[in-house]
Amino acid sequence: MRIGIIIGRIGDVDGVALETEKWIEVLQRMGHEIFIMSGRFKRSIVGEKNETIVPSLSFFSPQCEWEQKRAFFYPDEDPSMLINHLEYESDIVAIQIFKWMLKKKIDVILSENASALPCHLSMGMGIKKAVERTGIPLVTHDHDFAWERGDRYKTPHKPIREIIDTTFPINSKGVKHAVINTPAKHELRKMVNIDSIVVPNVMDFNEPYGEIDNYNSDLLQHFGFKKNIIPMFQITRIVRRKGIETAIELVDRLNDNRIRLIITGSAADDERFGYYKVLKEMISQRKLEDKVHFAHHHISPFRGKSYDGGKIYSLSDAYAHSAACTYFSTYEGFGNAFVECILAKKPIFVNNYKPVYWPDIGSKGFKTVMLEDNNLTDDAVEEAREILTKPDLQKEIAEYNFNLGKKHFSYEVLEEKLSELFDMKAF
Repeated sequence: MRIGIIIGRIGDVDGVALETEKWIEVLQRMGHEIFIMSGRFKRSIVGEKNETIVPSLSFFSPQCEWEQKRAFFYPDEDPSMLINHLEYESDIVAIQIFKWMLKKKIDVILSENASALPCHLSMGMGIKKAVERTGIPLVTHDHDFAWERGDRYKTPHKPIREIIDTTFPINSKGVKHAVINTPAKHELRKMVNIDSIVVPNVMDFNEPYGEIDNYNSDLLQHFGFKKNIIPMFQITRIVRRKGIETAIELVDRLNDNRIRLIITGSAADDERFGYYKVLKEMISQRKLEDKVHFAHHHISPFRGKSYDGGKIYSLSDAYAHSAACTYFSTYEGFGNAFVECILAKKPIFVNNYKPVYWPDIGSKGFKTVMLEDNNLTDDAVEEAREILTKPDLQKEIAEYNFNLGKKHFSYEVLEEKLSELFDMKAF
């Protein structure tokens, strides 16, 4: 089939973009031809001839930013100007989609979160108009919904609430919904009476990942670490819900001069660096400056060169040198870092984060050190100590978890799900 994907941005490192690339790779393996319409291409994904840029679909376009401000952040008393704008802009989007469908001979459209979360109102409305007016089948990959975001998408305007209720998520004939976790499936049914298929986030378990090679062999030395250290990595961004303070507490209570916590992510998404400052203060108060290291200047999603010509290591390189990983998040839509750690064959210390960890991951039987509500008990500390100091135990746990991960979160699992979703007879 010829599958057309509509997405706000792609080629970036956000969860929606990364998972979309995995879907594209598996869909291509299945023999489908992929076409992409997006507001922003950070890099080419399927070749320029199959890529159509529509700047107004970007989350950073003037249209989108104005809509979000007037609908949610700085609403006017009279919403009529906003409503007229949305109808006009969404008509333009619908026409662009229609022309794209004809030109590329699209058989089915895949909407990547654009028909689930109202982060771009006119794009979601335009997709709905195009689908309802042409009757083309639509698969929506729903990563999150407005009701999961607290007050972010609350508005005083009844017409905007009606648009959200009827468009995000879309509930039209000939539409299939894929959600990323079991709680979302239940909520979608409860909130808007829509059935869906759970498609977990996946990794390619047939490709090497997190292995030491010539490029990354000097990673620990690059940071100035001695050979006898035990590196424990926190491979996430620095945002409050990641629970990094629990990882710092763990290092403190382990009280082992060999153990180092290396935090790879930046604080770019941390508002006013408030959480980063809390972590730095905690490190200072506990006198852990020699045991906790921030490495975001040297580690990125992909390998490269820094401004001074030095090495930039990838996340895979970081996993390669981990004795174990910390992942004490309090909330996640799924938890890619967990699957990455399993793929890299590293033990993981995890919080039973809401709402997904136990129903969709932990209940599968993975061997972890699991906390409840980030309560770091004495038993958990000692269990972590045993794993960190016994390489043979690390390997035993890692192999067990890898095989379990391959069973539940591999590209083969994704292919089965996509075969069901894109079965044209079922639309």
